[in-house]
Amino acid sequence: MTETITIPLNKLDLDPKNVRKTYSAEGIAALAGSIRADGYRLLQNLVVRKGDKKGRYFVTAGGRRRAALNLLAEKGEIAKDFPVECKERAGEDAKATSLAENILREDMHPVDQYEAFRDLADEGKSVPDIAARFGTTETIVRRRLALGRVSPRLLEAYRNEDMTFDQLSAFTISDDHEAQERVWNELPTWNRYASNIRSALAGEGVRASDKRVKFLGGLDAYEAAGGTVKRDLFDDKEGGFAVDVVKLDALVAAKLESAAKAVKAEGWKWVEIMPDVSYDTFQAYGRRYPEQVPLSEAEQAELDQLTAEYDELAELIEAEAGDEGADGKIEEIDKRITALQDRTEIYAPEAFEISGAIVTLTNYGDVRIERGLVLPEDGRDDEADGDDKGGNDVEKPQEVGQPKVTHSAALVEDLTAQKTAALRVELANNHDIALAAVVHAMLLSVIYDYSPNVDSALQIKLTHERIESSMKRSDDCRAVAELERLRETWGDHIPGNPADLWEWCLHQSRDELLSLLAFAAAHSVNAVRKLHCYDRKGAFEHADRLGQALEVNMTKWFEPTGDSYFSHINRQSIEAVIREAKGDQAALAVKAAGKKLEAVGIAERMVVASGWLPEPVRISVRTANTERDDAGFNEDAPRPVAAE
Repeated sequence: MTETITIPLNKLDLDPKNVRKTYSAEGIAALAGSIRADGYRLLQNLVVRKGDKKGRYFVTAGGRRRAALNLLAEKGEIAKDFPVECKERAGEDAKATSLAENILREDMHPVDQYEAFRDLADEGKSVPDIAARFGTTETIVRRRLALGRVSPRLLEAYRNEDMTFDQLSAFTISDDHEAQERVWNELPTWNRYASNIRSALAGEGVRASDKRVKFLGGLDAYEAAGGTVKRDLFDDKEGGFAVDVVKLDALVAAKLESAAKAVKAEGWKWVEIMPDVSYDTFQAYGRRYPEQVPLSEAEQAELDQLTAEYDELAELIEAEAGDEGADGKIEEIDKRITALQDRTEIYAPEAFEISGAIVTLTNYGDVRIERGLVLPEDGRDDEADGDDKGGNDVEKPQEVGQPKVTHSAALVEDLTAQKTAALRVELANNHDIALAAVVHAMLLSVIYDYSPNVDSALQIKLTHERIESSMKRSDDCRAVAELERLRETWGDHIPGNPADLWEWCLHQSRDELLSLLAFAAAHSVNAVRKLHCYDRKGAFEHADRLGQALEVNMTKWFEPTGDSYFSHINRQSIEAVIREAKGDQAALAVKAAGKKLEAVGIAERMVVASGWLPEPVRISVRTANTERDDAGFNEDAPRPVAAE
């Protein structure tokens, strides 16, 4: 039997044979807090062996405990020679002892943690006290205590490994055990994603990520105003649901009303609040556009100065070098810049007499105002239509009594063909105008969501499909959100009237036009593989070559998780994935899993931060010997990953 001995803290040294070399500062501080909370006692003795010098000992097992005690000694809470109870082992067993302690131990089961924390809470212990006592965070304690909302039957199902922890945690947004069990039993096994469980229990609730909740200032602001919330302590991104949708909409409408008052004061015929509208909505309206007016010299100088200040502050904030007031200052500068830019567009008095405005929200929860809209009953916008009401005459007739020139249709075609040839050669020799013309043609179909009667002489039509319908949850796609942000950013610079776009493009720098060209061209990229899309094999291959040229790192944009990937393939495919990503030994763990849900959880944990990606989302590398079918279209080639 190994005897317990007491050794002064300042006689204990790190053992070079201890296999654990690294301890986090946070972990040491947390353990020190736990030791403090327990009256400066250790629950587990250190394992030591005799050191190289007389009276000193190496700590073979318990390096973090030693570090935590040293931290307490540095703070003056315990003496430097604080007596530490230890167990001595022979030196030749040191490495095996260290390995056994670090590898063979098993984390406490989450439900066991919940029950232990619950008992302490029932005894009157606060969350901070429990966290300090066990060297963990208050968030972890609250999350474990939240499991008390879950039905005992579902807790038992988790103990039996019939569900994943993500699924179990999803039930904590509700304390209705009957509803929880009903959702679990009614959802198909293949569709029991944590997100679906949350949505089913939330009913008609609105996610914290919804633009209406963001506009109010988040769930806390909504709750402070009297709204009911279903919290989700386990979902760091979403946070929970606003349950009372009627209350939410009323609060949003009331807050939008203040913005609408300022718009009404501008003198529009009508102003309407619509918190949620699609871009297609505006196709039902006519449109009056503002006229472009230059700023005064003083205003332009102020705008230039503010823009420089904004860029400088943005760089400091990006580098985390800004002071505490940097965020607030940059917001004020942005408001002033917007106010000055608004002065460059002025509506004619007759526009206010016939048109109105809609006050709505962007996807990011910011106020968006669409002015100059003409109701159908008030007539479509005749400015864009021109004076010609649709006659088919090749030329307008001259006034009565005046001689007129008549051209046959064949002659008109001949002459305009020669005009076209001249335009083509001149455009080919003027790179700047050509760039402006191409950008103008592409932006007409990308930026303007309604259908203006404005066109380009260039026969360039940018074809771009909305790809959100091909995604299971487009709201969670990082790239879709970023593209929408870019769209809104450019929308603040480009004229609202498409009729003004041509002149605007002509006055932009080459760098600005190239940026816009890239933005517009990006909308035409299409690498979506659909069933029986064999006629686009070359396009898909080019998409990979485009990705190589762009040096795209897909791990920045996609992460294979249970919800995003593993739940959508069968067990054999999950096993094949882990074999490819982590090797044969790791694949055995998936193969030994009792149920698919367990296999999904194991796979997700194994590939996290590994850089592995499913084949369809990878940027394939083309080599000299690569055949066209190597891009994944050889119908005879075996596929290791199959959809379930």
